[in-house]
Amino acid sequence: MNFYSIRHLTRYRYSHPVSESIMETRLQPRSDSQQHCLSFALSVSPRCRVFTYRDHLGNHVHHFDIPGEHSQLVVVAESVVEQQHTPEPPEKLGENAWDALDAMVREGDYWEVLLPSTFALATPALVELAEKLDARRRDDPLSVVRQVNRRLFEYFQYVPRHTRVDSPIDEAIVSGKGVCQDFAHIMIAMLRHIGIPARYVSGYLYRGREDHDRSTPDASHAWVEALLPGIGWMGFDPTNDLTAGRRHIRTSIGRDYADVPPTHGVFRGETDSELFVAVHVTAAEVPPELDRKLPIPEDWSVLVEKAQQPATKAMVGIETQQMQQQQ
Repeated sequence: MNFYSIRHLTRYRYSHPVSESIMETRLQPRSDSQQHCLSFALSVSPRCRVFTYRDHLGNHVHHFDIPGEHSQLVVVAESVVEQQHTPEPPEKLGENAWDALDAMVREGDYWEVLLPSTFALATPALVELAEKLDARRRDDPLSVVRQVNRRLFEYFQYVPRHTRVDSPIDEAIVSGKGVCQDFAHIMIAMLRHIGIPARYVSGYLYRGREDHDRSTPDASHAWVEALLPGIGWMGFDPTNDLTAGRRHIRTSIGRDYADVPPTHGVFRGETDSELFVAVHVTAAEVPPELDRKLPIPEDWSVLVEKAQQPATKAMVGIETQQMQQQQ
């Protein structure tokens, strides 16, 4: 499959009306050598004017302000993406690959993706886990990254909602459970610890009938890119023990989740809030007609109906509350 259509619905519901919402989103897929975003549309309710810019990493950021009173906020992003053919990576690198990697780091500007960041920290628990998984400089960088990817997949259980959007990596390390956001942060911290530049990728993973990924298909996804000599940036998915390929659709890159949350904002008001997210990705051999609206999938109406149901679990609100969604 070369073409993917993505719908991403986000709804915030408030138990009492709020007076203002300010938000930015990173939901538009990137266009680069790996993929090309053919179309993108962002719909917001209540209606408002949406502005856009590109950040220093080339991610598309849309932002808006809703100053009027409202009881819910709905954001729907629709995209069509064409995946490009990329050559198969080698099984391993040459015997001087570690020296070549160190030379790349010395000659390039990679310090942001080598130093600790908000969620990717070399904590004592992380260092101990790295030793347990034998994550050290040996063989060649590509072989080490592949093995770290697989061993994290084998070590951790994927348990949705076991951690929070702002959980430190030690929570997942101690419990042995987490979600793709946690596994990506752990792998990034582990690779940086041994001197391999690594960054966080936010996006989507298409799941076909023959695929058996353990990550949930109705949410955004997260994985890792490592810088390797002779290859450049290469993607790895520790949640599913995969090398990132045509099924991985990239929306944004950063040091960790703190740089690239799909939605991030605040509201003004003192109320409880509930977040609902639904993602639907379909694949095709030929591109859809871009001058028409994307066809509505049969199960999308069920997701939207679910979004309209009353809140079952509320979170305590504050005067100005963060609005983010976990991956």
